Amino acid sequence: MPAPPTTVTVPLPGARSYPIYIGPGLHSSHPALLRDQVKGTTCLVVTNTVVAPLHLSRTVAALEAKEGLTVHTLVLPDGEAEKTLEVLTLIHDKALENALDRQTTFVALGGGVIGDMVGFAAAIYQRGVDFIQVPTTVMAMVDSSVGGKTGVNHPLGKNMVGAFHQPNCVFVDTSTLDTLPDRELRSGLSEIIKYGLIRDPAFFEWQEQNLPKLLLRDAGTFAEAIQRSCENKADVVAADEKEAGVRATLNLGHTFGHAIENGSGYGKFLHGEAVAIGTAMAASMSRRLGWIDEAVLQRTYDALHLAGLPTELPLDSPMTREKFEKLMSVDKKVSNGVLRLILQKGPLGTCVFTGDFDRQAMIDTIDDFCSELG
Repeated sequence: MPAPPTTVTVPLPGARSYPIYIGPGLHSSHPALLRDQVKGTTCLVVTNTVVAPLHLSRTVAALEAKEGLTVHTLVLPDGEAEKTLEVLTLIHDKALENALDRQTTFVALGGGVIGDMVGFAAAIYQRGVDFIQVPTTVMAMVDSSVGGKTGVNHPLGKNMVGAFHQPNCVFVDTSTLDTLPDRELRSGLSEIIKYGLIRDPAFFEWQEQNLPKLLLRDAGTFAEAIQRSCENKADVVAADEKEAGVRATLNLGHTFGHAIENGSGYGKFLHGEAVAIGTAMAASMSRRLGWIDEAVLQRTYDALHLAGLPTELPLDSPMTREKFEKLMSVDKKVSNGVLRLILQKGPLGTCVFTGDFDRQAMIDTIDDFCSELG
């Protein structure tokens, strides 16, 4: 008998809790965990042109083993630049062409872009249908597939159009990482590092010892990293499902990072690469404010470097102070005209979500990161 998967539960009120299944080869060893989450007689598996030839057939096979279930598929173009309302409409077109009703289930097979977009499509199709997350990237496995944040990008801001819509389950087949390009793998490590920096210093110390093993794709090490990340994410989502407070801390580095992604042109940076630079900026600003000591700053930078992630803008970057300020002004964490940031404060593993900071420290940090460009 195959070993049972690791299961992490996202505890939510009103019988809305759901499992995250984690393990190698789940498509073949435990397909029932996936198909049993489909309640109706139809489902729509949505993926992209990169993932489809690698993983679509076995996902469909796992689902089709359920008697009476009709499985439809849709393959979308790949990339952050395709995370738009126009592309999302293709999902609804497919669903309507096949007369999928309110009992259908959407299945998101891919990374963060597919997960966010399919989740949003499910949230608004006939006012809400079920969906399942089947993440195939590190980024999606440890962060974006968990917690129900869905959406698409707008030309003026990343993820500015979306909804909270929780999945039925998250099905993490770690074997899909075998096909993940090295750059995508490194990108996902930024979100793992984040959990240590904001709330779990013991996990950060573990990362300092084990990041080299993650880069070598050690299966056991990766399984532990995914489990511990998901446990952290589940705890935060349970405490603050709609991001009214503590959940915002999961966006360490993201306000700077989203500005870099948008201002550089979607696709120039992978999400985790932009977040890594944003995390370096947030740490530098925290140090400038005197909120962390030099040792915390250095350990933050060292972990990002150990993961093979960038911590500065490339020399040909189009980013300027003005571009940062413009793009950050429409960030979702702006409230009543006040920009709030997630910044490290105190010993490693602690942070704050606040608009109460010296604005000049932010400007000086941006200027430092832009000073050698162009």
